[in-house]
Amino acid sequence: MRAKDSKFETCPRAQRRIRNSKFRRRRQDSFLFFVLSFLLLWACIPAGCQQGEIPLQAGASAQQRKDALLKQLDQKFENPDVHFELGQLYQAQGQALGLSEASAWAKAEYHYNVALGFDPAHRAAQAAMVKGLKGSGNSAKAQRQAEVYMNQVSGSATATLGLAAEFERQDLDEYALACYQQALRLAPDSPQVNKQVGYYYLNNDDKTRAKEYLSRSFQLNPNQPDVAGELGRLGVVVKIP
Repeated sequence: MRAKDSKFETCPRAQRRIRNSKFRRRRQDSFLFFVLSFLLLWACIPAGCQQGEIPLQAGASAQQRKDALLKQLDQKFENPDVHFELGQLYQAQGQALGLSEASAWAKAEYHYNVALGFDPAHRAAQAAMVKGLKGSGNSAKAQRQAEVYMNQVSGSATATLGLAAEFERQDLDEYALACYQQALRLAPDSPQVNKQVGYYYLNNDDKTRAKEYLSRSFQLNPNQPDVAGELGRLGVVVKIP
C-alpha cells in the first residue's frame, strides 16, 4: 500500500493538478483582496475624505453633519479645519440644531478659537470670527479683531491676499477691500495683486476700476489668458503674446 502511495505522489500529472489548484486558490485570494481594496477606496473618494475622516453624504441634515464632525474630533481633536467647519455649522444652522442665536454663536466662537489655537494663521477661521462678532452685534470688537488679523499679514502681500479672499467669502467687503489696499501698498507692481483687486471690483460690479487693475495686471504679465478674457468681455482690446 505504501508503494502505491509513493508511486502516486511522484506521478507528474498529480503534481501538476496540485500545483494548478494552489495557483487558482492564490489567484482567487488576490482578486478578492483587489475587489475589497477598490470598494474601500471608492467609499471615500466621493466625499473627499482623508485618512481618519468620516465621509459626509450629500444632503445630510445639520444634526448628521454635526455628529460626523464630532466623530472626526474624537479621532483627532487638534484638527483646525474640523473645528472651523463646526463653527460654520453652528453659525449658519444653529436653529436647525435646536439652539438659540446666542448659544449657537457661543459654540461657533469656541470652535473658531480652538481652530486658531491650533493654527493661528487659519485665515478662514479669522474671517469667520470677524463675521460672527459683527453678526452678534459686537461691531467694535469685530473691527478690532479684523485689524489684528490684518496686522498679522502686514509683511506679506500673498498672506494679505489670502485673508482678503476669506473676508470676501464671508461677505465682509469692507475688510476685503482694506486687505486688497494693503496688498497694493506692499506690492504695487505684482500682477497677482492687481489681478485679485481687479476681480474684487468686477465681482462688485465696478467695471471701471476692474478694467484699471486688470489692465495693470496684464501689462505686468501678458501671459494671463484668464485676465485677457475678462478684459475682452469688458471691451478692452488686448494682444496675447
